[in-house]
Amino acid sequence: MTSLNRRRFLQSASVMLGAATLHPPFSFAQSNVTDGPASASSSRREAVRARIEPFPMKDVRLGPGPMLTMQQRNAVFLLSLPNDRLLHMFRVTAGLPSAAQPLGGWEAPDCELRGHFAGGHMLSACALMYASTGDVRFQDKANALVAELAKCQQASGYLGAYPEAFYTRLRNGQKVWAPFYTYHKILAGHLDVYAHCGNAQALHTAQHMADWADSYVTPIPEAQFQKMLDVEYGGMQESLFSLYAITGEQRYADLARKFSHHDFFDPLANDQDDLAGLHANTHIPQVIGAARGYEVTGDPQFHAISENFWKFLVTQHVYATGGTSDAEFWHKPGTLASHLGPDAQECCCSYNMMKLSRHLLRWSADPQLADQYERMLWNVRHGTQDEAGMLMYYVSLTPGLFRTFGTEFDSFWCCTGTGAEEYSKANDSIYFHSPGALYVSQFIGSTLDWKEKGLRLTQETAFPREEQTRLTFALERPLRTKLMVRIPYWATAGTQIRVNGRKHSADVRPGTYAAIDRKWRDGDTVVVDLPMQLHMAPLPNAPQVQAAMYGPLVLAGVMSDEAVPPQQIYGHTGPHAAKQDRLPLPTVHAAAEAPAAWLRRTSDPGLVFETVGAGAPITLRPLADIYNQRYSVYWQVAPVA
Repeated sequence: MTSLNRRRFLQSASVMLGAATLHPPFSFAQSNVTDGPASASSSRREAVRARIEPFPMKDVRLGPGPMLTMQQRNAVFLLSLPNDRLLHMFRVTAGLPSAAQPLGGWEAPDCELRGHFAGGHMLSACALMYASTGDVRFQDKANALVAELAKCQQASGYLGAYPEAFYTRLRNGQKVWAPFYTYHKILAGHLDVYAHCGNAQALHTAQHMADWADSYVTPIPEAQFQKMLDVEYGGMQESLFSLYAITGEQRYADLARKFSHHDFFDPLANDQDDLAGLHANTHIPQVIGAARGYEVTGDPQFHAISENFWKFLVTQHVYATGGTSDAEFWHKPGTLASHLGPDAQECCCSYNMMKLSRHLLRWSADPQLADQYERMLWNVRHGTQDEAGMLMYYVSLTPGLFRTFGTEFDSFWCCTGTGAEEYSKANDSIYFHSPGALYVSQFIGSTLDWKEKGLRLTQETAFPREEQTRLTFALERPLRTKLMVRIPYWATAGTQIRVNGRKHSADVRPGTYAAIDRKWRDGDTVVVDLPMQLHMAPLPNAPQVQAAMYGPLVLAGVMSDEAVPPQQIYGHTGPHAAKQDRLPLPTVHAAAEAPAAWLRRTSDPGLVFETVGAGAPITLRPLADIYNQRYSVYWQVAPVA
């Protein structure tokens, strides 16, 4: 990583606020912490039975392919971060000694979000990486962090990398940068370490955190607390409902309900799109909280909120990539053509929309949800990590701009955290199951061990570079079950399934799961051919503004052969290109829905295309492949004269 430009974050003088006593004060004596099981799965309380369930990550291992490469890069990044530096501000806040060098960026001593990555995302990423790989280095790293954070909590009765005074400011309506957002990350991290690493101490700490939050929230009048929920609070509701599912303690479900922001939830429950003007990544985690609330309580209002939000967002507020937000906000439906900004597509939003899509897929087994998951996975998650594991904040949609990345010790944006989690759990949504069926939902090289059935399924594919996937069964004994293979919306011609080399009669309509119902035997193979076609993705209400796609991949035009210098690509504050680097939307003259009229594949063995009849040819490649060059995703398609 020495090749990166590691300009240090210029820290202003640190203003440390004095601690303020919360009323009523919280103490460990008030906390009714349960010992709990070593694994969350043995005590989950679910009010809603899902149609399909994902397999535990420990039963799915990635094989050769781009997802494994990203996982391995992420592993190097996570292991490069010293625990003492991650713990520094927690120890300082708790009054414990620390001689470690502080981290920079959003973990710097003067940043009000400090602790969100160091004590939150980091725990989640390590726990997820351990579940995904079985590599005990991540279990050990997470367990060591949990043990030290517990000492900080024990020292002061509160766990945070900033003082409790931040919550006093929140209660008093004073300016403060999202203390419950950070609190949620730390709480969620501990729950992940409990669930995936079997660490009971992590559950103890999580319950203490929830009890502290309860002691803070309970005395506050409802109307006042609703006003306080205008300040970003992350996924507090999701984690509290999950804690209720683990422990069965009703007080956690009650506290979770208090984090329902009615100004946001009520219109959604009534099927109204009131998203314009809202900060995107403040609100997607709130919907995930509603989704989790539906799963553990069965409340139909939570169900309506979740499904209506997904519908509104996907039909009116996302780009061809599946990404959303411009300058971190949503805008009026039908105006996306005016919002192709340099700060479009915040990476956190894509991470959270994939989480939400996964929840909804469990409930319905609707392949449209898996299609959307795939679109985000290959266009706004793949490609947002460089070769050293550094991560992006925004995926710009302004013609002429380029990718920008953070640095190892001086960024730690929200998107650094969600990226570190994303590339730790790339195996979590490939396969699902129901009592009588096995679902192949994503085409990613991997191996599934379905231990209860004595079945091992190996998927071999170079997708999306390869328009095919091969599935091989290893069985202890013959097994009768349905194999459900997703046929994507874009697979409109030539799709074929072969079982043991012979064409199968399964229905392969786009946008469905093809069912293969038979008795499977050891060594059986299934080959799924998924020919890709060029197609256009116009913006809602602006059909002349289009992105070109090949199968699930958004193609971006390379606007300059000159490489962007590293000093413009890497930076701790999320560098932006100067105005003179921005170009007008490129124009092509063609029939609106006929990409073949202005776009053709070249003889290059890779996925390389070029424009035709639009002046000098412009090369197009999958967006995720373009790292240090200027690009354009969208085109102005003008009618043929």
